[in-house]
Amino acid sequence: MRRLGALNAPAPNDPIAGARAASLARALEALHWHEGGNLRIDRRWTGGETALYDRYAAELVGLNPDVILAGGTPAVAALRRQTTTIPIVFVVVTDPVGQQFVASLARPGGNVTGFTDFDPPMVGKWLEMLAQVTPRPTRVAVLFNPETSPQTAQMLHVVENAAPTVAMAVRPAPCRDDASITAALADLAREENGGLLVLPDSFTVAHREAIVAVAARYRLPAVYWNRSFTDSAGLMSYGTDNGDQFRRSADYIDRILRGNTPSDLPVQTPTKFEMVVNLKTARALGLSVSPTMLALAEEVIE
Repeated sequence: MRRLGALNAPAPNDPIAGARAASLARALEALHWHEGGNLRIDRRWTGGETALYDRYAAELVGLNPDVILAGGTPAVAALRRQTTTIPIVFVVVTDPVGQQFVASLARPGGNVTGFTDFDPPMVGKWLEMLAQVTPRPTRVAVLFNPETSPQTAQMLHVVENAAPTVAMAVRPAPCRDDASITAALADLAREENGGLLVLPDSFTVAHREAIVAVAARYRLPAVYWNRSFTDSAGLMSYGTDNGDQFRRSADYIDRILRGNTPSDLPVQTPTKFEMVVNLKTARALGLSVSPTMLALAEEVIE
């Protein structure tokens, strides 16, 4: 029996956790790796709590697995503090080169490789989506947690450069807990024509229910980086299909279990994106969404 460790952001009872685990299991089975048969999977879920990453990373490394799957930037960072030898395959990570997880996308080097979840043109798409909402936002708060998304500086720079093309002003809204989320959005709501952009971050997805609820309370149009937000009554989302990344990671896990090293496997960029609009939420907020965007969406929630 071979051994796979997995360190991921959602809480174990979060529907996302089950969906991601199921996607990975099905893909591994298609490659003839059967949990409880020839493969043991040791899973740890942090619920986005920063203190748990190092603890669970140490636990997993102590089990001496053949390979570890890391979901999100904090998971990769914590695992790299524990090992430079056990192969690590990451998913849902932004800018792995800038964060020094790999030497380059084509030649990762070291013991880490995987799948990125961010493509700079996504930023323009997020702002264009907000521009397709009436009343149209002109001031946009960009929500993230600096402790769990050190890559935010790069994304903020791209957002700031793209904002003038849609006549919007943007400002960062760093948050570390539910109270600071409420404070940031209450501050935004005091201004006219405010909108919200939520960046890719293990914290934001773990706290999505709170973010969506506060945005609804203050009737703020918002665009999110992942469809789990729109499934939770968020207004709009556009981003990488995370389930697809977990499915694709099975190929790299398989290849490592069969003798490849991470340095042999180039980091792969996103290939599958999805746009979702929650029209039910738009009506509840008194907003209208352009027919053009509704026609482009992969799914419209009625």
